[in-house]
Amino acid sequence: MSVNLQAALATAETLAKRAGALLRSADLPRTVDYKSATDLVTEYDRQSEVLITDGIRAAYPDHAIVGEESSASGATADRPDAPYRWYIDPLDGTTNFVHGWPHYCVSIALCQPDKTPIVGVLYDPWRDECFTAIRGGGALLNGSPIHVSATADIERSLLVTSFANDKWHNPDNNTDEWTQFILRAQAMRCSGSSALDLAYVAAGRVDGSWQLNLKPWDVLAGLLIVQEAGGRISSYRGTLDGIYDGQKVVASNGLIHERLLTIIMMGSLAPRPVR
Repeated sequence: MSVNLQAALATAETLAKRAGALLRSADLPRTVDYKSATDLVTEYDRQSEVLITDGIRAAYPDHAIVGEESSASGATADRPDAPYRWYIDPLDGTTNFVHGWPHYCVSIALCQPDKTPIVGVLYDPWRDECFTAIRGGGALLNGSPIHVSATADIERSLLVTSFANDKWHNPDNNTDEWTQFILRAQAMRCSGSSALDLAYVAAGRVDGSWQLNLKPWDVLAGLLIVQEAGGRISSYRGTLDGIYDGQKVVASNGLIHERLLTIIMMGSLAPRPVR
């Protein structure tokens, strides 16, 4: 059973913008619940997911839906026999949102059953920026084509990452990689939204990003957008194994990708630039 990808993209974009408007309208202070000590959720996460889920169900009743909040509560609408599966992050960057830091987004991806994304939408309601892609159709920002940067050297690169919610108790927590890259890249940023990190790689605003210990809904839309913008995605080992699960993900303009992988895998053994 096939699906019209342009129609699916239009549905996802409409729902992402509606959810973004909901998030943009939220007043401070914002009531917070804790899934763990560092994993926050608000009423707006839940409202945004319901809005998106209801819209997808109405348009595609035979598709499965995997949402961050419904999955966390055990109420996922995922179905193993579904021909397609939607992955939803109703609010990527909840900690930023709670503190009033205007850097977060809505992420929606339509995927094949093996998690390969075929439609991706990331919407930033504060900047009114909508990053979109269809597999094989290029990547767009508000309807205009985007492409990754042409930076060929780590020493001239701006890199970005975000730390996973389990960073306090998981020793594999990104701090070692951060230390290695900050000594080698031109500059580093920690944004608090892994989805927007990927969007910024695709738009050429940053040259590379690496992430670990995330979930599929955090990365699926962004990974497709990076690929369609001419970038490269891989696991830490340079393959696609496990990448759509969000465990160890590297995204770049392609030109610095091998160097990123070398630094990640070799750590302190990787040579530093000579100034």
